[in-house]
Amino acid sequence: MDKNTQTRLSEHFTLEEMCRSGAAVRHRIDNTPDREQTERLRQLCLNVLEPLRRRFGVIRITSGFRSERLNAIVGGADTSQHMRGEAADIHISGMETGRKMYAYITANLDFDQLLFEHSMSNGACWLHVSYKAGKGQNRRQAIPFYKAA
Repeated sequence: MDKNTQTRLSEHFTLEEMCRSGAAVRHRIDNTPDREQTERLRQLCLNVLEPLRRRFGVIRITSGFRSERLNAIVGGADTSQHMRGEAADIHISGMETGRKMYAYITANLDFDQLLFEHSMSNGACWLHVSYKAGKGQNRRQAIPFYKAA
């Protein structure tokens, strides 16, 4: 990543945070988004992540933007919104916190897709949320128990 990764996308989120990936480092993949992808990340931060942070305090992004190559390596869907800069996976400390965040997003925020994901292999849970900028673009598709591989 270049020096522009310290770009602030919103009050509490930086471009570096939204692009950080251990897999990218291990595989020496440049995971820097282009200008359009960066603007989509900014809209995701402003419209979903910042309101969520104001309500719940510090939140940790475990996966934000993914280049096409990185997405393939981590087993992401071929059409993953992570590659467009429209999605983030949020670490949740427990099921109760996850349910509260899920309920808050569905009741108060505009979003395209919200998945309460559960890993079948290791039992981990996280929230996947995406946002499309533009009036009328978001489907508000919410799945409360999505089984990930």
